[in-house]
Amino acid sequence: MKKDILKKIFFNQRIALPLTILAAFYVAAAMAPFFSPYDYRQDDAFYVNAPPSKMHIMDLDRCYFGPFVYGRNYTVDEYYHRVYTEDKRAFYPINFFTTGCEYKAFGFFKSNLHLFGAGEAKLYLFGADNKGRDIFSRTIYGARVSLFIGLVAAAIALFIGLVIGGIAGYFGGMTDNILMRLCEVMMMAPAFYLILALRASFPPSLTSTQIYLLIVVILSLIGWASTARIIRGMAMGLAKSDFVTAARLSGLNDFKIIMRHILPHTLSYALVAVFLSIPGYILGEASLSMVGLGIQEPEASLGNLLSQAMGIVNIRLYPWILFPGIFLLVAVMCFNALGEGLRDVFDPKRRNL
Repeated sequence: MKKDILKKIFFNQRIALPLTILAAFYVAAAMAPFFSPYDYRQDDAFYVNAPPSKMHIMDLDRCYFGPFVYGRNYTVDEYYHRVYTEDKRAFYPINFFTTGCEYKAFGFFKSNLHLFGAGEAKLYLFGADNKGRDIFSRTIYGARVSLFIGLVAAAIALFIGLVIGGIAGYFGGMTDNILMRLCEVMMMAPAFYLILALRASFPPSLTSTQIYLLIVVILSLIGWASTARIIRGMAMGLAKSDFVTAARLSGLNDFKIIMRHILPHTLSYALVAVFLSIPGYILGEASLSMVGLGIQEPEASLGNLLSQAMGIVNIRLYPWILFPGIFLLVAVMCFNALGEGLRDVFDPKRRNL
């Protein structure tokens, strides 16, 4: 049975495609310095709000075939907006596995190797922001923050929900009443406003690492209640089953029964729940950062990258600032599709469909 379920997971098109896309996103985020041509904090006043670079394949005058970019100049129109044009006198081939700014790979090993670059030219695949920073590089670095916050927060919330739900369902009585009333209190509060209140209650002078950990804790404390209620219902049924009664008669204490016999039988639901909850945590972090209560500049997250897009005028003039939002949208859709696909696989009523 387990082999059949694994085959359905890895050979299910509804699961394989979003899983492949998410794997690519997480690999790129984990190796952000390598995939990013520039430091995400590096600004350039010459390229403020510059549009994406135009890549070319062939230059007949130079008898060159391969990817390259031209240099760029700009003029100011009557509305004091910069208008960038190509300078074909400046020619820059795009090189792969080239050297660039130095970084520490995985925080330990010094390296200056990057996947691609254009030498002295600025190769802005997604354009530049209002400080002349490469949006592509900042998107990859921002994905490292946002995507991993979603995973960590969902894992912590799942652990809390499993433990509290398992205890409430197994013991019942007064323990169940107290824990379920606590869950209801957590679920009654509007999640987004509770996030804002909790975040605003802390001092604004926190470091980026402290803000990161704080957001993880806040999101985890808000999201565990709904999982705990479902696990509690499953645990109530399992507590009356024959194998749990046998374990109790054999002398196992209550904690071991819950951890060894109750919670493992809820993991199929828990796995689906964690993938369906990750988008909520990612969007929660993005919302906090977008309104200035999350990850602060110059650090990057998908949320604070979208803060410039809060003005309709900026979107109209510089539509490329929405690229981080497209990345965020694709990631959220993939997590939802993955969760729905896993639910179909683990649902006994749908396994033969």
